[in-house]
Amino acid sequence: MAAVTVTEVDYVVVGAGSAGCVLADRLTACGRHRVLVLEAGGSDRRLAIRVPLGYALTFADRRLTWRYRTEPDPGLNGRSASWPRGRVIGGCSSINAMAYVRGLPEDFDDWERQGAAGWNWRAARKTFADLESEYWTSADGGSSGRGSGPVPVGDLGSGMHPFSRHFMAAAADLGWPVNGPDRHMDGEGVAFYRSTVRDGRRVSAADAFLSPARRRPNLQIVSNAVVTRLEMGGNRAPSLRFRRGDCEAEVIVRGEIILSAGAINSPHLLQLSGIGPADTVAAQGIRVVKDLQAVGRGLQDHLAVTHHFEATEPTLNTRLSGPTRILFAGLRYLLTRGGPLAVPINQVGGFVKSMASRAVPDVQIYCNPATYTIPDRGLPRMNATPGFSLSAQPCRPTSRGRVALTSPDPRIAPSIEPNSLASDADIEGAIAAGRIVAALAATPTLRAVTRGGSASGVPLTDDAAFLEDFRQRASTVFHPCCTCRMGNDERTSAVDSRLRVHGLRGLRVVDASAFPSITSGNINAPTLMLAHRAADMILEDARQRAR
Repeated sequence: MAAVTVTEVDYVVVGAGSAGCVLADRLTACGRHRVLVLEAGGSDRRLAIRVPLGYALTFADRRLTWRYRTEPDPGLNGRSASWPRGRVIGGCSSINAMAYVRGLPEDFDDWERQGAAGWNWRAARKTFADLESEYWTSADGGSSGRGSGPVPVGDLGSGMHPFSRHFMAAAADLGWPVNGPDRHMDGEGVAFYRSTVRDGRRVSAADAFLSPARRRPNLQIVSNAVVTRLEMGGNRAPSLRFRRGDCEAEVIVRGEIILSAGAINSPHLLQLSGIGPADTVAAQGIRVVKDLQAVGRGLQDHLAVTHHFEATEPTLNTRLSGPTRILFAGLRYLLTRGGPLAVPINQVGGFVKSMASRAVPDVQIYCNPATYTIPDRGLPRMNATPGFSLSAQPCRPTSRGRVALTSPDPRIAPSIEPNSLASDADIEGAIAAGRIVAALAATPTLRAVTRGGSASGVPLTDDAAFLEDFRQRASTVFHPCCTCRMGNDERTSAVDSRLRVHGLRGLRVVDASAFPSITSGNINAPTLMLAHRAADMILEDARQRAR
């Protein structure tokens, strides 16, 4: 394999996903720093990425994802799950469901309590406001908004399927707060989901941050570049190596290497480079550079259980089942940027309490005006008859799994052990999720538009049945995080509060792997927030070094 050396740069960002795109933009804006972004995937210029409902195709596309699989999970009856993870410019923000959810204030205050100094809700909320450009349509057809940030946060209520009004009414039946379009999902209540969609098109992190930065001469982006290891010299990584096709290149780094490769690839790359649990690293014949037990450990994810119901009214199934209907929907989208393809399938949801005594909401719900089948491998299929889906996700699981090196060959995927339902609290959460779905399905509003019971064939009445159903059918919501968690003690964390790898210079981890614990909802927005604040810290440190 031919080897070449790339000219020295100030910063290398490994991964052009949600976090990496933010860093690329903010680190190059001043013009003083030369930044190289290395992305393992290719171009994001695909119709399926641009069309909001196209993510039904993207997450199963082997050209756009890493196609990881977990180890058999004892807590889920030994099932192995597909974890796609984005391998494309924009990363997971190019293949996700586009829901923009900040999380709950308690999530970030808890980060600080775990040793991530300065990452409380007050700081996070300010950063979210800097990122966002909000817009929504009122009931009378007028439009409103606030903020001027790069991330469009849209309330798409006017484009939601008419059936979705029943979800709002059912929430009111249960006494849950029903929030208007000017309220964020950072408290109790349900609403139309806000999405990173504008004018009928997905706006990924690449669109919001990388596209404007591409015009700068101090930014270089190399796609289809797989980083194989960091070259360690003492307590610093002065260079790294990557493969692109048949060539291997070395990058000399004057400033910092920033890993933004995600919750699987960031810890994997550290372990390949001798940074991680000593026994895991040494077992693969790799020299241990830094024994950091938290690298790869602490893995968390959200699991949701979904029930499908047959509806007595038209739903998205009526519009999108069968090739002819899909063709008409596609033509409408191309001509008007509207119709069912212009809105993500997650239409109504939010945070609710499983019991009134809960201090904060502990379950996130998703209500979709459609039923579909998602095979273990392959593309989702819309059912032919009208139907709707109710999903419930425990917000803050306490179980932790791990990502572990299995070979010194960087082409071999690490093992992923989710370790689901390993705590009594998580078992209670699984039961609570079943109860929430049962309560919602039993409201007068939804009973009036439901034909029969749950199409899943599971009794929605018994806690034992809820738990067994969760073990048998619950699936990932694709939110892995916490595998290089922040903290003030290197015995229990991988990076400090400025996201610097403990005990090493010039090396940071900036992505969802640095979360101390999982946030209550979808994690793309918190990842953008984390990267935005990290960029401030990196630039501050650069100014300090220059003095």
